[in-house]
Amino acid sequence: MDFHMIMKEYAKLVTREPVQYYNNYLNTLTAAENSTAKFNDKTIPFLYHPMLFTTDDIKCFESMTDTLMGILNKVINEYLTSAGFREKFGFDKLLEELILLDHGYGINIPMARLDIFYYGPGVFKFCELNADGSSGMNKSNVLEEIFLNTSPINEMKDKYQITYLELINSWVEESLKNYQQFNPNNKKPNVAIVDWADAGNIKEFEAFKKAYQKKGCQTKIVDPRNLKYDGISLFYQDMKVDLIYRRLVTSELIERQNEISDFINAYRDRAVCVLGPLRSEIIHNKIIFKILHQNTKDILSVEEREFVERHIPHTFKFSGNKEIYQRVIRNKNDFVLKPKDLYAATGVYLGKDFSSGEWSKVVARCWENDYLVQEYCQPCLGELVEFKYGQAMLGTYNQMIGLFVYNEKFTGLYTRVGKNNVISDMHGYYILPNLVVKKRE
Repeated sequence: MDFHMIMKEYAKLVTREPVQYYNNYLNTLTAAENSTAKFNDKTIPFLYHPMLFTTDDIKCFESMTDTLMGILNKVINEYLTSAGFREKFGFDKLLEELILLDHGYGINIPMARLDIFYYGPGVFKFCELNADGSSGMNKSNVLEEIFLNTSPINEMKDKYQITYLELINSWVEESLKNYQQFNPNNKKPNVAIVDWADAGNIKEFEAFKKAYQKKGCQTKIVDPRNLKYDGISLFYQDMKVDLIYRRLVTSELIERQNEISDFINAYRDRAVCVLGPLRSEIIHNKIIFKILHQNTKDILSVEEREFVERHIPHTFKFSGNKEIYQRVIRNKNDFVLKPKDLYAATGVYLGKDFSSGEWSKVVARCWENDYLVQEYCQPCLGELVEFKYGQAMLGTYNQMIGLFVYNEKFTGLYTRVGKNNVISDMHGYYILPNLVVKKRE
């Protein structure tokens, strides 16, 4: 039993009784509209087709996460101890200073989302690694709770045990473990969930706020510009802040450092526990793929180097060497151009999406402009249920699976699909709930 087979089983079930399931689809839309599965107060787009993973898939996700986290921790340790290695990242002076600080607990990467193209157990490619700012937990879990009670899933429950992986309370539990290392004398820290006021993820922040409050932690959603540091403690209004759940991405923290000097100084003085630490930028910046291929031979084992070769796309700086420039021009379908440190697929260009003439202009614009060039990896294609004019039919979608990693262990899933080559909200996408399926004995 594999996930491709179960996905086809679900599609066959729905397309067999399209009228019955269309009515249930409309009910599902209403349930989502009345839920917190929103971004900027708009209900997230989704299809009436969950991802259905087996326990073998889950074991694969756990194994690949463990291997990659081991590799990334070796890279982080090398960064901390080798000035020459640090130079290869080219980070801002302030960022390097903040990365080198001891953040007060033992985990380098408390939060991450590893985006992958997944074809089946053992066959996958990493697309990118997200650390600070990782999002989507609430949207995914809310959809999963809704889909557990849809008609086709209820019918499949006769044959399978079907569950989902919880992402809100589990993060709160893991973050409080880290805080206990930072300050074992405070069992109920005051928590600030920190991002810009216009970030758009307020429903997700509110879900985390409620979960922290259930643990007895006073919790506020805070714009970093409103934090005040008196040289001893960090405050939001009259609340002393003990623990920050940082959703503010590092690139914006550095870019807008003059607006948030109190936050930065409190971090510098270790006056507050920050999850995640600035150290996580080492793996968040897209240059990490280039580093893994070109600069880690002496610190990785043979098995780890083989893992990198099989599963990490080859990546190069898009500057300096004109031979690379010409190769990218000539072989447009083989390459992707990505900015080093933007997110949400901003500024990402796939050669497949352009004519030769258009591609030449894109390449010229990106050359020597803080871009990376990466080998193109074909996303896994799936036939998914979609409704048009009340009729159930199958559409072909590219799939990208996100693996949520809490305290360096696989915890849950976030799936986006789309018909365009770039899968993001800028290019047209849908979110799918993720369910775990086990055959009943």
